[in-house]
Amino acid sequence: MKDARAALRYAKAILNLAKDSKEETAVNNDMLFIDKTISENDEFEVMLRSPIVKISDKINVLNALFKGKVNNITLGLFHLLEDNKRIAMLHAVAKQYAIIYDFDKHMQVAKVTTAVPLSKEIEAQVLAKIVALTGEKANLENEVNESILGGFVLRVGDVEYDASISNYLNELKKEFDNSHFIPKI
Repeated sequence: MKDARAALRYAKAILNLAKDSKEETAVNNDMLFIDKTISENDEFEVMLRSPIVKISDKINVLNALFKGKVNNITLGLFHLLEDNKRIAMLHAVAKQYAIIYDFDKHMQVAKVTTAVPLSKEIEAQVLAKIVALTGEKANLENEVNESILGGFVLRVGDVEYDASISNYLNELKKEFDNSHFIPKI
């Protein structure tokens, strides 16, 4: 991504501004909302990146979608990006903000893959276990993948723990393939 460094600089600046106003959590929620909105609407991202659509029209769309739903600091970001002709970077800035916010708050992202969606009770247990093991809080992302059959795969940072049934079956298969058992006749 060619604008990654610039997006990071904008995200850091917005985080510093939000910290000064004690609104960094509210702005983080806005950034997560913006990221989700753009990720779920391909046409919206195409419109933001389009050189054909006027910047003023892009700002009008952003204001129509987000005004009253996001913090004033976030609305100010829209206009800052407009002034610098970088409105197409909004999605990248939102992602970068969420990353550095989590880092600043000593939060990590834990991804748990299960065959069925996690219940709120199980989610709470997993989060408590992550805190007990790592000493840091985590945001939990649950990905459903029926191919693991059961159990779970947990990834926190660069550590992965695979307790899925499919992994267990693969390990069992490897043991059978590697065994040199020859029956006596």
